Amino acid sequence: MKKVVLITGASAGIGKETAAFLQKNGYIVYGAARRADRLKELEQLGVKTLAMDVTDDASMVKGIQDIIAAEGRLDILVNNAGFGSYGAVEDVTIEDARYQLEVNVFGAARLIQLALPYMRKQRFGKIVNISSIGGKFATPFGGWYHASKFAIEGLSDSLRNEVKSFGVDVIVIEPGGIKTEWGDIAMDSMRKVSGDTAYKNLVAKMDNSFKEIEDKIPGPELIANLIKKAIEAKKPKARYAAGYMAKPVLFLRRLLSDGLMDKVIMSRMK
Repeated sequence: MKKVVLITGASAGIGKETAAFLQKNGYIVYGAARRADRLKELEQLGVKTLAMDVTDDASMVKGIQDIIAAEGRLDILVNNAGFGSYGAVEDVTIEDARYQLEVNVFGAARLIQLALPYMRKQRFGKIVNISSIGGKFATPFGGWYHASKFAIEGLSDSLRNEVKSFGVDVIVIEPGGIKTEWGDIAMDSMRKVSGDTAYKNLVAKMDNSFKEIEDKIPGPELIANLIKKAIEAKKPKARYAAGYMAKPVLFLRRLLSDGLMDKVIMSRMK
């Protein structure tokens, strides 16, 4: 029986690449995004598409109901929808901070709540939460983004042990640098929010450090392959990491004190 997969944030980047890749490899894939018009290319590949806003409860409820009505089951949920609202903590409005958490955390959590009754009933399920290496350490100007990813890490750890006895696995994917729209959006946000404030000098350094690594960043197909590996593992690991500097940075985070890690991070701001 083909496994039924729902992937949020499927209009671009990791979500789009994963939807296309899993469809090609024999899964029944539902790709969801707030703007359904951006899913036409996936439709042409055979991916079933949904208009879904992860900040709108009715939209998420309808999406899950539509999948169950059509397929009778939901095997895999990939919580990929997310973005980076960058800017100094002092400068980012609390309204924007709340929206960051609404998309990156509460949207994922609500879909988990909606999917779990079906997964428990069928005694099988995979919940894949797309975190980041930025869920383990934080850089300047990413405070609210990092807060959202730290939250996803903790949420996943609690959930993993809650649902294990029902045959449901919870998997965290921690991408490092990946070539998607995410980086440009985050840096544009940083410049807009803090580029003309007391933090403008550090903003310029952060911007330069990002531009220096752009050519070294791999494409999203790396993470699509990693997700496939994770969901097909008989006993999946709690976490998988890949992407530019992912494993070296996570190793340093485990090894170094907070003070030394700060020095490593700030040494990149030139």
